[in-house]
Amino acid sequence: MPAPPHPERPVALPSAQRAFLMALGPEQVDCAIAVMLKILDGKCRMPPPEARIMTGVYELLRDRSGARLGADSHRLIDRARADRDMPRRQIYEARVLAETRISRPVMKAFKAALRDARVLPDKTPPAPADRP
Repeated sequence: MPAPPHPERPVALPSAQRAFLMALGPEQVDCAIAVMLKILDGKCRMPPPEARIMTGVYELLRDRSGARLGADSHRLIDRARADRDMPRRQIYEARVLAETRISRPVMKAFKAALRDARVLPDKTPPAPADRP
């Protein structure tokens, strides 16, 4: 059985999804950058298929600056992807800094918008706990 695709390898996004993503504002670009840093840091808790989608989202937005994050973050991501021996501490520090610059409600709204636009799949609610 082949190994599952690596979460840093993006998926191709349909044109309707690409159009939606290209209309995102700078705050949402910040969110895409932060998620990519989280993927590279190994701290992303998304299932691998969703992480691959988010890598595709980042790829589409990688030439755009966010409200608080921009060229420096993109360069760091490029270096981390090219150099697997890059000290993880650098990625960790950039991720933590990015996360402190983005409010939790902004990140939640970003992910909800991606789900509403069918870029990310709907969240499946947890099964109710079995009770005796």
